[in-house]
Amino acid sequence: MRGILIPIGGNEDKGLGKNEMYTLEFIDKGILANVVKESGGKDAKIVVVTTASSIPQEVGQNYLDAFNKLGCDKVSIIDLRTKVACVDDSTVKLFNEANCVMFSGGDQSKIVDIIGGTVLHDIILNKLALERFVLAGTSAGAMCMSKEMISGGSSTEALFKGGVHLRDGMGFLEEVIIDTHFIQRGRFGRLSEAVAVFPNLLGIGLAEDTGLIIRNGTECEVIGSGMVIFFDPSKLTHNNIQHLAEGLPVSITHLIVNILAHGDKFSLKDRKTKIMTLEEYEQLHE
Repeated sequence: MRGILIPIGGNEDKGLGKNEMYTLEFIDKGILANVVKESGGKDAKIVVVTTASSIPQEVGQNYLDAFNKLGCDKVSIIDLRTKVACVDDSTVKLFNEANCVMFSGGDQSKIVDIIGGTVLHDIILNKLALERFVLAGTSAGAMCMSKEMISGGSSTEALFKGGVHLRDGMGFLEEVIIDTHFIQRGRFGRLSEAVAVFPNLLGIGLAEDTGLIIRNGTECEVIGSGMVIFFDPSKLTHNNIQHLAEGLPVSITHLIVNILAHGDKFSLKDRKTKIMTLEEYEQLHE
């Protein structure tokens, strides 16, 4: 994979409205600056897709303002609401020419239902495979990236079998399951149940104002002000979820948990960490 994926955990505390999953103020911490840099700089052609949002006009304008602050003026906002809209010639042209596509927050199932399986989906997959192309997404836009996707379920219901709702995602990353707003909304149980259901996959929990830069489909680097929690179920010695009736509590043992922060790295291929040294940390904060 030549392309770069940048899943972002959202930023509840700096939201512009009551529902913080639409926040774009994480620009102040360098998240969007990283998106611009990886996309090729200020002249990059960036397409923002607001399909997941219930307030697309507001979200679209906020993205325009944010990217303009970073010196980008080749930004297009697209609000796709039907599969028919996905085959529009001008939209297909925008996607073909884009250096970056970014999915907004909202409802991740809308992205899958409307864009999944269309020519736009194929364009993104092809560009990730063959080009230095960036696919970014915040909150729902990050969660839809995985093949197996969390579509719902509250933190309080998690770890009782069936408390987490799962469905097919967009399949840009096949080895992981992603959850967002992870620290702030207490989603430890939700992601734990998801990896219990799919113990061959790695769970990634993104805190708000935090993201990953994923290169070559495997090498992850943490960006932003928070943490990324990796749940590795590959060494589980007990997992009873397959034998339980709906609503019963799940038990799993030897789940490996890695908590990483800005500058730390993780390999999806061999599941090894590389922690930022004290010297590197001090240089970063000079």
